Amino acid sequence: MAGTARKRFGQHFLHDPAIVERIVRAIAPQPDDVMVEIGPGRGVLTRALLASAGHLDAIEIDRDLAATLAREFPAGSGLTLHACDALRFDFAALSAARGARLRVVGNLPYNISTPLLFHLLATPAALADLHVMLQREVIDRMAARPGNAQYGRLTVMLAPWARVEKLFDVGPGAFQPPPKVWSSVARISVRRAPAFDVPPAYAELVMRAFSQRRKTLRNALRPMLDAAAIAAAGIDPGARAEVIPPEGFAALARVALQR
Repeated sequence: MAGTARKRFGQHFLHDPAIVERIVRAIAPQPDDVMVEIGPGRGVLTRALLASAGHLDAIEIDRDLAATLAREFPAGSGLTLHACDALRFDFAALSAARGARLRVVGNLPYNISTPLLFHLLATPAALADLHVMLQREVIDRMAARPGNAQYGRLTVMLAPWARVEKLFDVGPGAFQPPPKVWSSVARISVRRAPAFDVPPAYAELVMRAFSQRRKTLRNALRPMLDAAAIAAAGIDPGARAEVIPPEGFAALARVALQR
């Protein structure tokens, strides 16, 4: 049934007009912006974005919802609807077709939020920024700093390509049906080029370092690096992953490539 939340898609429809207004105000769409909404659902945020920007690409996986949106926003309305899976969508091709970097916005399903972020950031040159609503704990991890309890693998993997700013929290009552957790809205500014060199071993090394957080790097990174190699990267072998900045992991990955 169109408009009914489907569990397999992780749907929680935003319906609070005050939150919608706050999101649009944070985005501040301009007429020349190429706006892309992921998961428009019932169109609450879609209508507000169209009113501000005048045009919008929207990606909706639920065919029933897409059909309803197509009826409300026919050709000439400013909405271009893509009925497909955002995890398979070619954002680089859309950027090339529109002739500009994309500004992406979405109330992202919790069950695919991390892989979707990595799919988006796989083509950073196609993106200007993202304004996303996610589970509060996920946003806290994304925006965490070294030494913070929330700092972890997600933080470090996003760091080369994105600067994350938490904007505000959103309670369960803003959605239908209400989720069991709080959400947050974040602004992710995307870099055209990484903030630092990302060696091929970076992802594996970060995964190993955080797989057992209580272990020191000396133990967690064995057999990739021994204590002497960790020290050669300028890192204390007795430190834990949670205190190492992203650039430190890049330095460790460069040493790993030389072994």
